Amino acid sequence: MPSAARAAAALGSGLVVLVAVTGCVSNAAPEATSTTGAARIAVTSSADACDLSTSTAPSGTLTFTVSNTGSDVTEFYLYAADGKQVVGEVENIGPGLSRDLVVTAKPGTYVAACKPGMAGDGIRHDVTVTDSGTPVPTTGARASSRPPRRSAVPPVRSLLTAAGGPFRGEPLFA
Repeated sequence: MPSAARAAAALGSGLVVLVAVTGCVSNAAPEATSTTGAARIAVTSSADACDLSTSTAPSGTLTFTVSNTGSDVTEFYLYAADGKQVVGEVENIGPGLSRDLVVTAKPGTYVAACKPGMAGDGIRHDVTVTDSGTPVPTTGARASSRPPRRSAVPPVRSLLTAAGGPFRGEPLFA
């Protein structure tokens, strides 16, 4: 058998296996709660509505699957109870597209907002996160134990007076 015929036969066999394997993939829609205990909330955003599949979820990992059924680009935000501090956001969701927002949330009340046209305060709904019994940190919240940011570039004065530097340890400015 010529080498071209052998290559074609091998390619054909590979395609048959590939088609058989891809037929085994599940195309089922995500359920409200996965097997790992992470909550999934479907969000449908349109020009005049922001529909959530549920307004209550257990604490821990929350996945908001945001589908844009409107004709404008939209955004989705999850705010803290004050409605101002952003816990998580997904921006630039085009018409007909979906994107996931994954956050880790402690028990409490949050505010979900769809912003059709990416303008204004959006269409808002309260979301209640109940205690799942597992301690979790909150995504997006500013931690008080966060170390202060430090500049990667030292102050100019320290560069100019560094031993062995261009000014041999003598300050340029007094």
